[in-house]
Amino acid sequence: MLRASEKELVSSTLIHRLQPLSLRAKVVVEGYMTGLHRSPYHGFSVEFAEHRMYQPGDPLKHIDWKVLGRTDRHYIKQYQEETNLRATILLDLSGSMGFASGGEVSKAEYGRTLAASLIYLLLNQRDAVGLGLFDTELRELLTPRSALTWRNELWAALERHEPSGETKLGDVLHAVAERLNRRGLVILISDLLDNPSDILEGLHHFRHQGQDVLVFQILDPRELDFGFTRESRFEGLETGTSIAVNPWQVKEAYREQMDEYLETIKTGCAHHQVRHHLLSTDHPLEDALTTLLLHLDQRA
Repeated sequence: MLRASEKELVSSTLIHRLQPLSLRAKVVVEGYMTGLHRSPYHGFSVEFAEHRMYQPGDPLKHIDWKVLGRTDRHYIKQYQEETNLRATILLDLSGSMGFASGGEVSKAEYGRTLAASLIYLLLNQRDAVGLGLFDTELRELLTPRSALTWRNELWAALERHEPSGETKLGDVLHAVAERLNRRGLVILISDLLDNPSDILEGLHHFRHQGQDVLVFQILDPRELDFGFTRESRFEGLETGTSIAVNPWQVKEAYREQMDEYLETIKTGCAHHQVRHHLLSTDHPLEDALTTLLLHLDQRA
């Protein structure tokens, strides 16, 4: 069980600076699960073990008699091939994901920690998990597997790549869709800073193939509110171009365009029956874990 000081890390930007990445995932998920199990909310549950409750028709040879003796409850030993779900996590590592305002955690580091936590959570449920990393094209695509040891390979892949390059999100989504040969859950983690119509067409490709899709859009707080207070020079992380701006002169127009863009994404995702969840890098990761678990519960 986590100590109080460890639990505080779960809701702190400090979590993203823990090394190695595996430690971040364990602190986030185990702290979250501790809080979930103590919560009066029981709208969903997570079997965080290698067992499941016995159901009529299950082979008696798979009953765990030791657990029965201790708890007087019938549990079945759940083997790795008993996979409930095939999930593919796609993480955007284009240049724009490297942005971090005020020395806070970057979108890429927030997304990396989120992806590592989802891997830890899903594999401990005996789900199969794969991983795709991309910018203008796929850098790496690891197909879903359910072995617990697989998480080390996935975490290592997350740590191999840094944010760089431009974004062609629509092209990448189409490329991944063509390579997924079985239905499952696609989890996209990205700032979605690209042409909305291209993004939505790519998401529609997944839905056309019968994939379930969950999108975590990650933005920096200043990207949402443009809360800069003095004249600044802004440099494109993907294009290298720069421009000097007085924030108070453009803030209102910027926020109007941002609100319009976010509404386009939100409405488009709803139209294609894609679950969209907006995350700011100053928000705790528990928000994303709750969204995933609720989505899986509704999906069941």
